[in-house]
Order: sequence, then structure tokens, then C-alpha cells
Amino acid sequence: MEIAARIASAQLQGLARARRQIVAGPLVGMLHDEDVWFLSVAVAAEPGTPFDPEEVSWALETIRKAFAAEGRWLHAELIEEASPGLAEALAANGMTIVSRPPLLVVEPADLRLPELPDGITASVINSPEEQAEADAVAADAYETDDAANPFQPDPANGAGVLIRQNGAPVATAAWTAIADGVTEVAGVGTLHSHRRQGLGALATAYATQQAFKTGGATLAWLTPGDDGADRIYRRIGYTPQATAIHLGDPGGHLNDLR
Repeated sequence: MEIAARIASAQLQGLARARRQIVAGPLVGMLHDEDVWFLSVAVAAEPGTPFDPEEVSWALETIRKAFAAEGRWLHAELIEEASPGLAEALAANGMTIVSRPPLLVVEPADLRLPELPDGITASVINSPEEQAEADAVAADAYETDDAANPFQPDPANGAGVLIRQNGAPVATAAWTAIADGVTEVAGVGTLHSHRRQGLGALATAYATQQAFKTGGATLAWLTPGDDGADRIYRRIGYTPQATAIHLGDPGGHLNDLR
């Protein structure tokens, strides 16, 4: 599917801006200097191109060794339609397929931005201090200590938004580095104490709008964590176009990939 290959290729280009690459056959390991588990990942090396099954075993072992040498746990993010069969080949070599969420996309003309309720504001993160506030919201939302993200002053390299209620940060969302006009909206989180108020949908919609407006994106995509999130994203204009696959080596953060 053309859109699947476009998204996977853009993801590859965006990740490469801030990561060291280990290219091995059909895979690329992306190592980030920050020791935060989700920042280092493996993706398909040539989305939209058939891979050689004979190369999978040594390629995976090469990337595993590179990640282990820097104390990183290996997980992979693929788009099924862009690399048919690659996830199954990785699973045959010891990785665990954790989830296959729908991949939802939206273009600028189709985005529906909810109105801001009284007392609610939405703004782009403009300083390391605001990034720290967003990270604190994400840490509460995901119940983790691994929520630190580097502040990005250039929206084309990815950025985030903060939703505040009466001045206090309550929700956040981010978009990734833009390549070929494509960005992923991720890291959507709301404080436990403020859930079921539509703040996550607002954060997602506003982050998407700002990725289009300030980052120059023309297509945004995301993967919902559950059916409830799926319904929320579709209400603001996202529609299913492909299938994402999340895999990881045994142990580590497998439960976080769901």
C-alpha cells in the first residue's frame, strides 16, 4: 500500500535525524543517546521493498548486539502493509509480537478541532521548563519514570503541546520529526485526576493542528492504545489506512508496547 510505505519511509527519515543508525539487511537499528527505552528502536530499512528472509537472522543478531553494547532493550515498530511478513520473520527469531493496532491518518482539511472549554488553554511547548511540565503529565498518565523527552525548539524536528486547566498542566501530546510531510502524533497523556473530560482528544487535535501549521506536515498518523482511544481519534478526523506492528525482545517493556 502506497500510503503505508510513505509513512514507514518518513518514520525512518525522521528517526535518523537524532539517532545513530545500525543498518543490517532488512532492518535499521536507531540508537538514541538518551537512555530512555522508547527512544531507541528498530524499523524496516526499505519500506515498500520485499526483504530477503535469509538475511533476517543475522540482521537481528547484529542489531541486538549493538543495542546490548549500550544497555538498550530492543523493540521494533513496523507497518504491516509496507513490510509484509517481516514481523513474522522477526518473531521466528525470538522477538514477541505484542500488538497490531490500526494505523490512523488525517490530512489538514479533515482535522476537526474541538472547542476549548472555559478555563482550558492549549499551547505549544516553548521551553525546557514547559517540556518538564509535559513530561510530568506523561509520567503520571503512563505511570512511569521514563517520560523524559528532549526539548525541541524547531517544530519541523518534532514538538509538543500542553493543555492547561486554570493554568495547571493537565494533558499533553507531541508530534515527531517531519519527513516527506509526514509526522506521527504520540505521547498523548492526561493526568489520572482529569480523565474523561475530553482533554486527551483536545491535546491530540491541537498537536496535530500545530504539526500542520508550524511544522509543515501534510499528513499525520497515530496508533490508538485501545478501542476507547480509537473512537476518540476518529471523532477528530483520523481514519484507518494501515496496520502497525509493535514487537520487542523478551523482558524489558513488552507491556508498554500494547
